[in-house]
Amino acid sequence: MTDRRNIDADRVVGHCRMMWRIRAFEENALRGLDEKIVLGAIHPTIGQEAIATGICANLRRDDVLLSTHRGHGHTLAKGADPEAMMRELFGREGGNCGGKGGSMHIADFGVGMLGANGVVSANIVIATGAGHAVKLRGEDKIVCCIFGDGAINRGPFLEGLNWAVVFRLPVLFVCEDNGFAATTRTRTMTGGEGPSARARAFGVPSLEIDGNDVMAVDAAARQLIGEIRAGGGPRFLHAHTYRLTGHTGADPATYRPKEEVEERWKDDPIARAAGLVEGRRDEIDAAKAAAYEEMGRVFEIAKAASFPPAEFAFTDVQDAGDPRREAF
Repeated sequence: MTDRRNIDADRVVGHCRMMWRIRAFEENALRGLDEKIVLGAIHPTIGQEAIATGICANLRRDDVLLSTHRGHGHTLAKGADPEAMMRELFGREGGNCGGKGGSMHIADFGVGMLGANGVVSANIVIATGAGHAVKLRGEDKIVCCIFGDGAINRGPFLEGLNWAVVFRLPVLFVCEDNGFAATTRTRTMTGGEGPSARARAFGVPSLEIDGNDVMAVDAAARQLIGEIRAGGGPRFLHAHTYRLTGHTGADPATYRPKEEVEERWKDDPIARAAGLVEGRRDEIDAAKAAAYEEMGRVFEIAKAASFPPAEFAFTDVQDAGDPRREAF
């Protein structure tokens, strides 16, 4: 638990500002789902904002980030434009991916966001490849890959960590452990001691932290990123958290007791961070109000935006070769 006596109050307030922006964005995204503006799934990260905030505060703009299907918070914290993100969710012109990717496939190369990914654990091997590219080019940057606890039971986890260790790649692997793989408690289908133990088995130094303590995430990320930049090879961060909503916006989450969720709301990462700087409460309240004003405005702009023209469906499609001819 963060020691109140040794905190940077300005940094705490800054983290609260970002966490409120993430939460306000997601609540407006869910509003879009309710209004049937979003034609697809929304995977909220409400309750997990401290991980995105604490990690991305220690990444440079040119560092690379890989995310999951639950990636709005990571993308926003990396510096992406929320209006472009909301347009993307609504399938409108001006979206990060031209309105073609939607919630689970947002990418913004301009801020180093290489992409969210709807395939569980697929981002791990992509991140390893990106890390290898960074090393081959001799670049002074790192790759950060955030994935859920369910991903550790899939093959790309093994492949990615193994490759990163063998070639001492500059990759920070972050397991955002909310305790559930979709609707199943992860511990019921995970052998052994879990993510950190598996990382250490590959020889990857690992830290295990309370992912709802934004200052603990901040400190751990700063340490591990510093070690990677110094040439230490890959590192692993296991952050425990809890999603306060269902797996998707349409999931009532009846597979877990109502009392459990109510209890976990008491561990809300934004409230915990605000409690560290009681004397700055007015600033944090102002940050909250500003976040909801910003994201409400973004919602209305995205809602009013035009859909891409029909012919745009044929762009960004590989047209090399003729599969009809080459197939025979």
